[in-house]
Amino acid sequence: MTAIPVVPFATDGTADIVGHRRNVRYLLDNNGLEGGLRRVVAVAGTSLIQHMDETEQSRVIAATGLEIGDAGVLVSGIVPQGGMADRLVATQLQSERPPDAFLIMPMGGVYDPHGYLDAMRRLGDSHGPNSGRFIVYMRNARDAGAIRELLLTSEHFIGVKIGTGIADVEPMVEAVGPGSMVIWGIGELNSTAARKLGARGHTSGTAIVAAGLADALSNAHRRGDYVEALRLEGLVRGLEEIRFRDGRMYNYSAVVEAMIAGGFDDVVPGVGHALNPRVPAAIADEVRRAVDPIRAYHGQA
Repeated sequence: MTAIPVVPFATDGTADIVGHRRNVRYLLDNNGLEGGLRRVVAVAGTSLIQHMDETEQSRVIAATGLEIGDAGVLVSGIVPQGGMADRLVATQLQSERPPDAFLIMPMGGVYDPHGYLDAMRRLGDSHGPNSGRFIVYMRNARDAGAIRELLLTSEHFIGVKIGTGIADVEPMVEAVGPGSMVIWGIGELNSTAARKLGARGHTSGTAIVAAGLADALSNAHRRGDYVEALRLEGLVRGLEEIRFRDGRMYNYSAVVEAMIAGGFDDVVPGVGHALNPRVPAAIADEVRRAVDPIRAYHGQA
């Protein structure tokens, strides 16, 4: 399970680094994964890295790495715009505690899959020798062929996060084999179905609200206890459906609202972001109701 915490923002629009480190600390201190698995923390789309400039993004990643240390695994999300990917990867690999992997998150509708394939190969060839390892985020099914080829031909690309739909999991698993990770990338919902089709783990934007539930779900998957896994999916369904409605309109802000509604004193929600403000009152009421079934899972499973 990969936890993707929201990054809290201050009233001046800057990332609250101290608050973010506190959120990462919560995830590390409440690691309920069985088998001695380390916590995987990704700073990515739900963290709003796409709204940060290069300097702020690298500051956030550096702080995350220092907080994690050897206690977990750090994944840094990168939006490949112009030369930004090269610069961010180079800078972050030189930090005191560099990322263990980078999640490449292309913007939709603005690139050709073949050009993307070539650009990613060059990125891997440039930074792979310096321990750069990459995971691709698939948000468009048309990219499946290019991603398969990338995973099969570049040793620096180690996996794909499926963000399209359940139908794309099994074909990707069969195509790339056990040498590459195929990760379910649309939260807890349908993560059990994806696991049955061969996905290895899932990403969770709600772990910052209920780490115990996300971990219990991952544990159930790895035990093959799919009845329990589906029960846990049902508990978080309300919050997940709010996050993903209307083109993921409340992906970030519903999590912030859930942190506030939970009244937790060990996480920092921040005040929202200019492009992702607090949810309307009616949605806040929905969020409060959705938090009730998962509130008890804020601690370890």
